[in-house]
Amino acid sequence: MNTKKNIAVVYGGYSSESVVSQKSADGVCSFIDNEKYDIFPIFISKLKWCAIVDKNEYPISKSDFSFIINDKKIIPDFIYITIHGSPGEDGILQGYLKMLNIPHSSSDVLASSLTFNKFLCNSLLKEFGIKVAKSVLIRKQTNLRKNDFVKTGFPCFVKPNAGGSSFGISKVYKFKDLKSAVDKAFKECDEVIIEQYIDGVEITCGLYKTSDKSVIFPLTMVISKNEFFDFEAKYNPEKAQEITPAPIDKKIANEIQNISSFIYDLLRCKGFIRIDYIIQKDKIFLLEINTNPGMTSTSFIPQQIAAKGLNIKDIFTEIIEDALISSTLLPPVK
Repeated sequence: MNTKKNIAVVYGGYSSESVVSQKSADGVCSFIDNEKYDIFPIFISKLKWCAIVDKNEYPISKSDFSFIINDKKIIPDFIYITIHGSPGEDGILQGYLKMLNIPHSSSDVLASSLTFNKFLCNSLLKEFGIKVAKSVLIRKQTNLRKNDFVKTGFPCFVKPNAGGSSFGISKVYKFKDLKSAVDKAFKECDEVIIEQYIDGVEITCGLYKTSDKSVIFPLTMVISKNEFFDFEAKYNPEKAQEITPAPIDKKIANEIQNISSFIYDLLRCKGFIRIDYIIQKDKIFLLEINTNPGMTSTSFIPQQIAAKGLNIKDIFTEIIEDALISSTLLPPVK
């Protein structure tokens, strides 16, 4: 009798990051122990939700997230969300799964929706003593006036308030180039951030916690050969150098890890998260928090797990089992 739990790896989504999400899903499926679990990739888009098994598609019933294969109804026991962008990173999917009482890998609704809104999240963390870049939030009705950007100055970054993988981001040197950059960012999101450029070293910190364990990985230093760590630099290994562990002062490294752990607990995150920083003259500035970090074989988290000498399959098992145990403590859905 098959006693394996059913693990769904959900990817796709509604944003430009769908193609990146599929690569992460391939990675996650290879990282989950298939001797312990039955793994089902599930694709979500605005047009369809379906499980994909042996290149065949099986529609998802949205009433209970089930699908039928060979007359057998399958309901996932656990869902690993690897959607970058909406609805997997902004809390929408998490809320739906919460209503169905299906445990999942990533942060719950509040932490997901807050971290997805970069401006609000950084504004909140600033109140807790976390250094962040100066920024201005604009919406489509906003008239761009030069005096409004004295706070950020030039050069500055223009980026969507919600989104990732550097889609829609521009580095702007002059006010006359601001509108075209803003228009580009608006194609990804209806809110745009104008953010102060901080000249420094980019560092990223991955971590996860369970009910009885806290694991903070070695840091990674990112050196982009492009003007900044844009989409090309992120996904073309010839365009960036990623060094793990990061060759930085041990005191600063420890401080970044402590800040990351503090933020994780403050926002009540779950599963893996990754937090990006800029170090400028020993000052640590938070860039953003990623609650569904990339999971290809060359992504930051797998790099950092390897640098710490850990087994990635064991870690995925820990996260899955912790969520399954926690879900048994919840009242059943009636």
